[in-house]
Amino acid sequence: FIQVLDASIRLAVPLILASIAGLFSERSGIVDIGLEGKMLAACFVAAALAALTGSVWLGMLAAIFISVAISMLHGFACITHKGDQIVSGLAINLLVSGLTIVVSIAIFKQGGFTPILGDGARFNSIILPLAEILEKIPILGTIYKELISGHNILVYFALAVPFLAQFIIFKTRFGLRLRAVGENPHSVDAAGISVTFLRYRALIITGILTGIAGAYISTAQNAGFIRDMTVGQGYIALAALIFGKWKPYNTLGACFLFGFLDAFAIRLQGVNFFGIGEIPLQLIQALPYILTVVLLAGFIGKAIPPKAIGQPYIK
Repeated sequence: FIQVLDASIRLAVPLILASIAGLFSERSGIVDIGLEGKMLAACFVAAALAALTGSVWLGMLAAIFISVAISMLHGFACITHKGDQIVSGLAINLLVSGLTIVVSIAIFKQGGFTPILGDGARFNSIILPLAEILEKIPILGTIYKELISGHNILVYFALAVPFLAQFIIFKTRFGLRLRAVGENPHSVDAAGISVTFLRYRALIITGILTGIAGAYISTAQNAGFIRDMTVGQGYIALAALIFGKWKPYNTLGACFLFGFLDAFAIRLQGVNFFGIGEIPLQLIQALPYILTVVLLAGFIGKAIPPKAIGQPYIK
């Protein structure tokens, strides 16, 4: 059970970062289906640059840069030119899915994969103080060593992000304006505040967080880039955001739930159930997505999004 919880934390990290990224975007009134594409682009760029330079931090910075650039492209289409936000996000996802494979083949000649990353090109685990000593204490020592210690720096950062987002959105002037522009942009404009500038700033934050999420997947959770390695995590992050009703703490809980379902599904592989036999791998892989649909359909209750979400602002 401790191992499942440990895996749940690791699997929830990209969901936490991506869903909080989507929270900033959607609180400003911009639907961002393109979370998947931004994460995938960041995955490739982080792994590619880490493989070429041997520096994981250069890979991280490049991942953030490409993700912010794609966010600005989405903003240019949806904020500046009043385009359809859903279409723009889907176009980004399709474009990135194909482009990462083409560029990867052109650079590395490995069929859409990057080379396996060494220790210096990855984020490695951090052993917290006293982990080895406290291990001898029953239960509490195991929890400290397995669940609290032994993660990489991005895991600890991701766990702090929802609390930071809660403070920014509900306790700062920027957060107040962000919520206002997602509810009633005409009132914000009447107060002399630029709706366009606010929404672009929200998308910059979205790009930063999705860039870190993508870098985590390819340089911390894994040791390189493979084709379409985000496998729909951007969409599940959006589901977690809706499940959490656009609130940071609720969204954090939803991400842990989806991470636990994914970890539990992995543990089921190869297990023989009495009278049933071994569950097919395809069903196990589909289980988190099936349960996501079930939870959203039957247990979320009424989720009220920001009133101006998806609506381009016309002065």
